[in-house]
Amino acid sequence: MKHHCILCNHETTSFTHEKFGIVFHECPHCELIYKDSSSYINESDELKVYLKHQNSLENIGYVNYLTNFLEQGVLPFIQKGKALEFGSGPTPVLAHLLRTQYHFDVDIYDYYFSPQKVYEGKTYDLITSTEVIEHIQQPQGVFKLFHELLNQGGILSLMTLFYPKDKDVFMDWFYIRDPSHVTFYTPKTMAFIAFQFGFELLFHNDYRVTVFKKK
Repeated sequence: MKHHCILCNHETTSFTHEKFGIVFHECPHCELIYKDSSSYINESDELKVYLKHQNSLENIGYVNYLTNFLEQGVLPFIQKGKALEFGSGPTPVLAHLLRTQYHFDVDIYDYYFSPQKVYEGKTYDLITSTEVIEHIQQPQGVFKLFHELLNQGGILSLMTLFYPKDKDVFMDWFYIRDPSHVTFYTPKTMAFIAFQFGFELLFHNDYRVTVFKKK
């Protein structure tokens, strides 16, 4: 059965993880790799995964992790304005840092923890989304939404680990073991996203941080 990429609609190839039995689809055009829908977990189990995260202001390591993201992926490109933290989690630490340390005006949205769509009817100078897009089953819709919500010249700052190109390393990669992770990206994927959805790709660190600007 042929599969077409959920991001670019190009025909994909498939491979199976021998140990876990997970089927992956790999796109040769945009380089997105994504799990077959047969491996998706239900919302109840997904929520249980998120509740295990120890992401709080008391976790100094996590605060430093997000501060490093801001210093690489936000502050070199924008220093003030209206921001949306998309996928804020149970404790919106990044939103807190943006408000208190850098004086952004911040809205938060999270599918589970802040589900009110506060962004409706608004536009933003900055959207941040950290460790979120790897959970998204239909990325086309999310990137279209990001483009719609940004003001002209607005900044979209993302964090998601880029996958290793070596297939043996990929098969042993911890990121695919999280049952809530379904989509995996490379810098080439990000370049395609910029082209397809009306962004300029400003920066990536070839590891996990990507910054776009709305054209």
